[in-house]
Amino acid sequence: MLTNFQQKIIDTTEAQINTFTAGKGFPLLLLHGYPQTHYMWHKIAPRLVEDFTVIIADLRGYGDSSKPQGKPDHSNYSKRAMARDWVEIMSQLGYEEFYLVGHDRGARVAHRLTLDYPEKVKKLAVLDIIPTYDLYQTTDKEFASAYYHWFFLIQPYPLPETLIGANPEYFLRHCLQSWSKDFSAFTPDALAEYIRCFSDPATIHATCEDYRAGATIDLIDDEADLAKKITCPFLVLWGEQGIIGRKYDVLEIWKRKAIAVKGNAINCGHFLPEEAPEETYSAIREFF
Repeated sequence: MLTNFQQKIIDTTEAQINTFTAGKGFPLLLLHGYPQTHYMWHKIAPRLVEDFTVIIADLRGYGDSSKPQGKPDHSNYSKRAMARDWVEIMSQLGYEEFYLVGHDRGARVAHRLTLDYPEKVKKLAVLDIIPTYDLYQTTDKEFASAYYHWFFLIQPYPLPETLIGANPEYFLRHCLQSWSKDFSAFTPDALAEYIRCFSDPATIHATCEDYRAGATIDLIDDEADLAKKITCPFLVLWGEQGIIGRKYDVLEIWKRKAIAVKGNAINCGHFLPEEAPEETYSAIREFF
C-alpha cells in the first residue's frame, strides 16, 4: 500500500521483521506505536523519501512481523530486546549509523535504542511520549483514566487477551477514537490494515507482552540508566490536545534526559503523523 517501497522480511536473532525501504540519502528509520503498524507513516513516508532512505517496519509482535510467545519475565518484549532488532536490521541493510523517529511504543523502543547504542543514532525524534519511568512514577487518576490500557494490558495472561479477543475490532476502534481528536484522520485503507493485523490472536498476546515488559523489566532497565543521557540532537513533538500535552511539561521532562533537546506541540491528538501530517512532516524534515 506504500508505492515504491520494497518489502523484505529480515531475520534478527529473535524475530522476523517486516520491513519496507525506499528513497536515497542518509537512512531514516521510522517506528510505529500501539495498536498500529508501519502503515501509520503512509501520509509522510512517501514525501520523506525525496531526502532520505526511509525504512519503515512492523515492530516485533505487531503487523506482519513475528510474534513469539511471551517469556515468564517478558524479556523478549523488553524495549532492550526490541531495540536490538533494529540495530541488527539496519546493519543487515548496510547502515551502521542512522536517523531515528519513534511514535508511542516505537518511541519507547527508540529511547532505549539510543541509550544502548549511542554511536548508532545520529539524531533522534520521539512523538507524543514522556519516558516510561516518569509516567509510572507520577501515575494518578487523570493519567490512569486516559491511559487505562497501560494497567489493563499488563494483567496476567490470558485475561486481557481473552477480553480483547472477543471483539478486537471494537477495541481497536475505541483506542483510535479515544486518543485522537479526529477519527476521520484514519483513512479506510489504514483502518482496514490495522483491523486485519490486530485481529490476529498472536498480535493481541504480543502487544500485551509489550506492555507487561513496560511495567516490569523495562522499569528495571530504566532505573539502572537514570543518570544516562541522550547525547545526540533530539527532537520532541507532542499532540497539544492529547493527555501527554495537556498534563505534562513535555519539553522540561525531556531536558532532564538529554543534552540537546528541542520540540513543540502540534494541534492534534495522539496520532501526529495521521492527524497532522503536514506539520509533522515539516518538523521531521527540518530537524533531520
